[in-house]
Amino acid sequence: SGAPFKRIPYLEAMEVYGSDKPDLRIDLTAKDATALFRDCGFPPFAEEGAQIKAVVISDFHESRKMIEKTCADVEVQAGAKPAWFRIDEKGEIVGGIAKFLQEKAELVKRELELAPNTLVVLSSGKKQLAQKVAGVVIKLFGAAVPGHIDKEQYAFCWIVDFPMYEIGEESGELEFCHNPFSMPAGGMDVLLKAERGEIDPLTITADQYDIVCNGIELSSGAVRNHDPEIMVKAFEMVRLGEEDVKKKFPAMYHAFSYGAPPHAGIAPGIDRMVMLLAGESSIREIIPFPMNKNAQDLMMGAPGEVTKKQLEELHITLSEVE
Repeated sequence: SGAPFKRIPYLEAMEVYGSDKPDLRIDLTAKDATALFRDCGFPPFAEEGAQIKAVVISDFHESRKMIEKTCADVEVQAGAKPAWFRIDEKGEIVGGIAKFLQEKAELVKRELELAPNTLVVLSSGKKQLAQKVAGVVIKLFGAAVPGHIDKEQYAFCWIVDFPMYEIGEESGELEFCHNPFSMPAGGMDVLLKAERGEIDPLTITADQYDIVCNGIELSSGAVRNHDPEIMVKAFEMVRLGEEDVKKKFPAMYHAFSYGAPPHAGIAPGIDRMVMLLAGESSIREIIPFPMNKNAQDLMMGAPGEVTKKQLEELHITLSEVE
């Protein structure tokens, strides 16, 4: 990528790429296909509130076995298995859920601009799930299908305009979305408008920014919420008052009470940068004495057995589970 790096708002990244860490080397994107497929008769598409995302993969000549294997891998990583169909060399819709699409075959081909030898992979479900599955589809099929990823470049972008708040999946109430100590874009004014009901708090964005390269988050940063009054108001939106902030985050609250100046920062992931430069896919390959997937350091023999004396010094008592 050349400078300046592309800036992508968070919501756009999730909608188009299904990820806030898009790999821009891949030429695939997700399209909203809810209206096109909702009434096709395929049961998952008809579920209440379901959104449908379509990833169109042109010049596709791989086997059905490859499709099913990759879709199974998507399910492992994203938690749901995508549907699919393909356009054969004669321009007919075949495979996967093709039997549900025959009555509207021409409409589907026209709306998605489908040429012969094209694969269409579809995710569905609640918005976040549909986006997540589409993102993994883009990542896995983009890397596996020849001609859809340029492995010779470093593709950078900034992800900006992160949501300040979201509705918690378990609580069903307003919660912080990412970093609660970021400055909300618009400061106190926008928080007061939300408090008065003039705007939806879900539309408030935070002054946060990530830099991404080849699908890897290299650095994450933000403008700090340095004003205690704005900080307290931001927490009041999620049902935490000033006393809660003082109790849970005393160091930050008291430090900023002395008049901290506006400040921002970013934390570079040097290990991830080295990983990309070395052409590796895991930071374990570039860190001396790395831990394996079981959190064991095989070089140092860690973790090791703790002696009885060490446990006594730390006032720790071990008991057997019956």
